Amino acid sequence: MATVNTAELISISEANRVGVSGLVREAEHGRRRVILRNNKPVAAVVGMDQLEQLERLEQLQQDLTDMSLVAARMLTDNGNRRSLDEVLEQFGYTREQLRSMPE
Repeated sequence: MATVNTAELISISEANRVGVSGLVREAEHGRRRVILRNNKPVAAVVGMDQLEQLERLEQLQQDLTDMSLVAARMLTDNGNRRSLDEVLEQFGYTREQLRSMPE
């Protein structure tokens, strides 16, 4: 779970008093708000700049994971390759059976 600054917390009742316009105005100025229901976080209001930054960080994390997999495969590669037919045979399938499988 994300770390939340207690100053960002707001109950649903208070959020209703502030209103959507007020929450959006705060988000435009960089203030995040975490909305609580029964003292549990259920939603967040963030500005588009922060959301785009989070999306970039998620993409970076995916890219780093992919790069780690590639590096691990390069380090453990022994040069042996298997054809699709060999793999299918090992699992008891043919190309025809593979083609006839539902997507």
